[in-house]
Amino acid sequence: MDTVLLVKAAIMGIVEGLTEFLPISSTGHLILAGALLGFDDSKAKVFDIAIQTGAIFAVILVYWQKIRSTVIALPNEKQAQQFALNVLVAFIPAVVLGLLFGKAIKAHLFTPVVVASAFIVGGFIILWAERRQKRNPAAVRIHNVESMTTMDALKVGLVQCLAMIPGTSRSGSTIIGGMLLGLSRKAAIDFSFYLAIPTLIGAGVYSLYKDRALLSMADVPMFGVGLLFSFLSAWMCIRWLLRYIANHDFVYFAWYRIAFGIVVLATAWSGLVVWAD
Repeated sequence: MDTVLLVKAAIMGIVEGLTEFLPISSTGHLILAGALLGFDDSKAKVFDIAIQTGAIFAVILVYWQKIRSTVIALPNEKQAQQFALNVLVAFIPAVVLGLLFGKAIKAHLFTPVVVASAFIVGGFIILWAERRQKRNPAAVRIHNVESMTTMDALKVGLVQCLAMIPGTSRSGSTIIGGMLLGLSRKAAIDFSFYLAIPTLIGAGVYSLYKDRALLSMADVPMFGVGLLFSFLSAWMCIRWLLRYIANHDFVYFAWYRIAFGIVVLATAWSGLVVWAD
């Protein structure tokens, strides 16, 4: 067993868990961490997607009561049926566009300029969204996920598709997009977490199946360590984030994105990181 490889897997799992549900792009951070660790070959790219499942287990644990009650109520309660339909409707656009354009996006958009631009532009959009919600509280018309309509869910699902652009952030797209569409910060975060369950599990399963020829039983310990540390760090991050948003906004994350975008450009210019697929 390669101890160094397992340590790298653990670090990557921690990076995934800490960044997946914050509006700062887990993909960008995984690319940077992988490049610095020398963990960036074809198998590592499959690993990066697969360990998202560990982070999703953390979401399921934190939101278990809501998920369980919804599943139990599905046969009889209209509210539970509407909620499940909303998650499904929001999930579909990413599936369709991902299958249609996934390869083209990886081939043409994974460049330093695109990644850095997505970080920086996303940061300024967060600043705008926060300022807009503070100046116009009346724009918030949905205060909990149960109040969302199918059309609201579809709009969030379409916004999630922006995350296919490297550096954009799935969480950032759905949370900030949700806020711009009239959701409260808490409602946008909750729905983003629920939507992550089918989205990230689906991406992980699809990636493992598509690239199964690259994998063997010898990779099980590496994937197991990555999943474990992804789960633990995501669980801590989600619990912290839900407490944080009770009294704070996302302005600090916006400035972090802008600074990180500059880091992407600097590392690409210096040759420290090869930001290419």
